[in-house]
Amino acid sequence: MWYFGMAALGGKLTKKLVENLGAGRHGDGAGLYLVVDPSGARRWIVRVTVKGQKNSKGAPLRTDFGLGGADVVTLNQARERALEYRRMAKQGLNPRYNAKREVPTFQELSQQVHIERLPTWKNAKHGQQWLNTLRDYAFPKIGRMPVDSIGQPEVLMCLSPIWTDKHETAKRLAQRMKVVLDVAKAKGFRSGENPVTGVKEAGVLPKVKAKPQHHDAMPWRDVPAFYAELAGRSAMAAKALQFTILTAARTTEVLEMTWPEVDLDARLWTVPAERMKGGKEHRVPLTDEMLAILEPLKAMASTYVFEGQKRHKPLSNMSMLMLLRRMGREGFTVHGFRSSFRDWASEAANAPRELAEAALAHQVGNDVERAYARSDLLERRRELSGYWSKFCASKAIEND
Repeated sequence: MWYFGMAALGGKLTKKLVENLGAGRHGDGAGLYLVVDPSGARRWIVRVTVKGQKNSKGAPLRTDFGLGGADVVTLNQARERALEYRRMAKQGLNPRYNAKREVPTFQELSQQVHIERLPTWKNAKHGQQWLNTLRDYAFPKIGRMPVDSIGQPEVLMCLSPIWTDKHETAKRLAQRMKVVLDVAKAKGFRSGENPVTGVKEAGVLPKVKAKPQHHDAMPWRDVPAFYAELAGRSAMAAKALQFTILTAARTTEVLEMTWPEVDLDARLWTVPAERMKGGKEHRVPLTDEMLAILEPLKAMASTYVFEGQKRHKPLSNMSMLMLLRRMGREGFTVHGFRSSFRDWASEAANAPRELAEAALAHQVGNDVERAYARSDLLERRRELSGYWSKFCASKAIEND
């Protein structure tokens, strides 16, 4: 029996031939073929005739089945799978319905997980970033490997090159690889411990001291003089930056702002949950200074409040940063004005912590505290925003 098994797995092809044969269909024997495409891609197929079954014309049911790419499935593995298919066909079983499910590659399953989770992404951009991380750092190394053959060495192969230099990216990559391999286990394609977990627990990757990400903030005492400079400019980027400073909002929240979100009569800007970092709707009270910026823009009848160079398209997300640089403020960032506001609220306005944090759309406290703090403190924030707006515009008023 042992000799029979060995003989059954023999054939005409060799490993060297599999690697070097040109385009065409090359038989190994017993219905197994290596198909080489003109592009050079190589894959296995097996042709079997299912005993006792007929096709639509009444002839014996002869069918080709794909066994996987030759760069992933070895010659011996292809012969073993072909033998399994022939045995089923000989028993009158159609391999299409009775063969073991073919194990998907890491890339195939990653793309499937991405599609399945599309409805859960905060937005399409976030979902695409999830897949792009795997595309850039995992697919080139393990994308074409079956998910059941990925272990700790393969995980390390992806993480090690970027673990130190791009640590935040590496951590996101590890988390996303873990998700794909968890799904693979849940679908029955692999068993045992997730290798990403194993790598983390083994401590084989060096410890990287996290560097705090500081958004260089303009000192709050310098904001009025800078705001006065901005007020003297007519460019759309200047108007957007003025509004960003006054509202202490994030860059994308301002640039993607549309007119349906603005209620001029109620003096309110409502940012929908899907555009907020925290995934929760945020209401921004509009002060006299903010309305003075918005009202003239209404006449443009654009989709976006701060329209860019193209009609009905927003300003570039680099527009305000480039303006800062042109004005000689290279050391500061747009996001930093949120810190300027926070420092002013604490040091000058003596505002309660929860009020200042609510103005920045930050979540404060644990889950229980947040459950009780249902109010967004709108009216108290309206008063605080009024003081901040008057402070920012104080130099501009003097110059007038």
